Amino acid sequence: MAKTIEWIGEFDGHLRLLDQTRLPTETSYLDCRTVEDVWQAIKRLSVRGAPAIGVAAAYGVCLAGDSEASAAAACDYLATSRPTAVNLFWALDRMRAAIADHQAPRLAARLLTEARAIHAEDHELCAAIGRHGADALADLPTGAGILTHCNTGALATGGDGTALAVIFELHRRGREPKVYADETRPLLQGARLTMWELMERGVDATLITDSMNAQVMREGRVGAVIVGADRIAANGDAANKIGTYAAAIAARYHNVPFYVAAPSTTFDLTLASGNQIPIEERSDDEITRGFGKQTAPDDAKTYNPAFDVTPAELITGIVTELGVFEPGKVAEALTAAASK
Repeated sequence: MAKTIEWIGEFDGHLRLLDQTRLPTETSYLDCRTVEDVWQAIKRLSVRGAPAIGVAAAYGVCLAGDSEASAAAACDYLATSRPTAVNLFWALDRMRAAIADHQAPRLAARLLTEARAIHAEDHELCAAIGRHGADALADLPTGAGILTHCNTGALATGGDGTALAVIFELHRRGREPKVYADETRPLLQGARLTMWELMERGVDATLITDSMNAQVMREGRVGAVIVGADRIAANGDAANKIGTYAAAIAARYHNVPFYVAAPSTTFDLTLASGNQIPIEERSDDEITRGFGKQTAPDDAKTYNPAFDVTPAELITGIVTELGVFEPGKVAEALTAAASK
C-alpha cells in the first residue's frame, strides 16, 4: 500500500500526502510546504477520513515554523478546513498544548515530536480496533457477507483503518469475508478508494451503488454492516458519510447487525446527542457536475450534506480500541479509561 501521510525530513521538512482525488487511476503525491497547502488538501479531500485529517493537520502546524504566534494561528486556521470530523479539533488541541509547554530553543522540533506521536498512536488504535471488531464478528460463518459504506481503511487513518481494519483482520484470520462496498455518492469514496484498498489486499469485494444495499440485505447476502464515523456524541449517535443512516435503517429492518468502528478520539462527549453535531454542506458542483461532467440542468437547486447521523438505537455496537460497547455505554467506558 502507498503511504497516505508521510513527513519528509526533520523539523524543517515538509508533509507528503497521497492525493486521494486521483485514485484509483493515478497514484500521485502532494508535497505540502505551507499551512495553506495542508488546509487546501483537507478542504478538497486530497486527504480525508477523520483520523487522517487529524494527523495531517498536526503535521500542518509543523509547517508554521518556530514562532508561537504563527503556530497558534496555524491551529486556528486549520480548524476551519472541515467542521464535522472531531479528530481534527482533537489533534489541533494536542498541538496547542505542545506550543504551550515547549521549552527553548526549538518549538518546531517539539511540534514535530507531537505530530509524530499523534500519527503513531493512531496506527496503534487502528490495530486494536481491528482485533476487537474481528472478535465481535467471530460468530459469522466463514465467507459471510459484510457491507461497508464510504472509505475507512489506511487511506482514512494513520494505520490500517477503522471499519476496514476489522475486515482486514478477518481476512488475516482466514475468515474470507465477502465485502459489499457501497459506491458512496456523490464523491464515490467506496468505488474509488474502498474497492482499491480491498483489491490491493486480496479481499473478495463487490461494488454496489448506495441504493442497492437494502436489496442485497433482503437477498440474505449480508451478515453484518460495519462503518466508520467522523464524530460520535455522548449518547452514541454517530455522524458518518451521507448514506450511512439509510444503510442502518435497512439493516434494522432486515435484522442485520450494524456496527460503527471508531477510535476514542472520534467521540465528542461535550455533545449530548447527534442533533448537536455540525453537518458540513458542500458545493453543488459535486452533485450537478460530478468529476467534471454536467449531469443536471443549469441552475438546478441542490442540497448536499456531506454527513448524516445514525441514531444510537440503530447501532448494535461501537468498536473502539478499548473494546466493543453498546452505544449508550461508551461514554462511561471512555470516562473510566481516562481516569486510570
